[in-house]
Amino acid sequence: MSYLVLARKYRPQTFEDVVEQAHVTRTLTNAIRAGRVAHAILFSGPRGTGKTTIARILAKAMNCENGPTPTPCNECTSCREITGGSAVDVFEIDGASNNGVDHIRDLRENVKYMPAHSRYKIYIIDEVHMLSTPAFNALLKTLEEPPGHILFFFATTEPRKIPITILSRCQQHHLRRIRPDDVARHMAALCEKEGVAMPPESLALIARETGGSMRDALSLLDQVMTCTDGEITYDGVLGILGVADREVLFRVTESIFGGNIPEILEIIDDIYHRGHDLKAFYGALMAHFRNLWIVRMVPDPARIIDLPAGEIERMATLVRNASELYLSQLMDAFAREEPAVRFSSQPRLALEMAFI
Repeated sequence: MSYLVLARKYRPQTFEDVVEQAHVTRTLTNAIRAGRVAHAILFSGPRGTGKTTIARILAKAMNCENGPTPTPCNECTSCREITGGSAVDVFEIDGASNNGVDHIRDLRENVKYMPAHSRYKIYIIDEVHMLSTPAFNALLKTLEEPPGHILFFFATTEPRKIPITILSRCQQHHLRRIRPDDVARHMAALCEKEGVAMPPESLALIARETGGSMRDALSLLDQVMTCTDGEITYDGVLGILGVADREVLFRVTESIFGGNIPEILEIIDDIYHRGHDLKAFYGALMAHFRNLWIVRMVPDPARIIDLPAGEIERMATLVRNASELYLSQLMDAFAREEPAVRFSSQPRLALEMAFI
């Protein structure tokens, strides 16, 4: 059997397993208990936060032999088939490749028929915003008044692209980005199950690089586990991910505050020869100065910045003697130079000029 990646191996199978989306899972749990599950539900939010996963769990909850129940057994025939992707009454459709009006017409014809052996016939349409305008129009009537045995669960990363006529017919649930601390905590639990020793600072680094996406985090964790021979170290993870150590950001900050251009040029040269993405480094530097500005301005920056307490204290020490105006001017200068760095055919030269 081929290797099963962590994102699939440890995909949540119950609402309790879903990480940091309690505002959605709690609502769905209450709706199932009260028998008030909407016939059309739209899950929106950033990539890798659990939209399709929650839709599958909800499908199991509605078709479980013990259900409808908020806690599907994951043992009955229906639950096992949905988990394995072979359920004849649960259709997972990719909106990007089935976006034509003819596909929706076929769907409209099929909804007339009763489920083969389940309680409901369920359609899960991923990236539903990719449907064409005629396809959405063809779906309108069926979506508004579907047969009693039909449920529609939609997932999208871009709800603003969905016509308002469709949105008004759906119950909407927006999933949030997962905080880096929660991502790191979940990865630590999975590492323990896998019998892999991973330094906490490495998990925190992976969590910061994924922008709140659990799927991206598990993909990077898989890559680190695969590419590392023997003990996994923080420096090794930096090399695999191709990112600069955060210590470099503090060195650059100190050099800027001290007006030490030669030191900055040496740092850029080191980053360049290590093969790091200079454009990504510039983005990380802008985020770093945004954090410095918040630490200088906000009495309790830990509520806004997802960084360890030790780093926040170090930032506070750095900006203690820097005025708010000076930090604002630096941020403004970095923002003005960002297009030049991002779109330059020679990003190293553009980066050096921006600092100078």
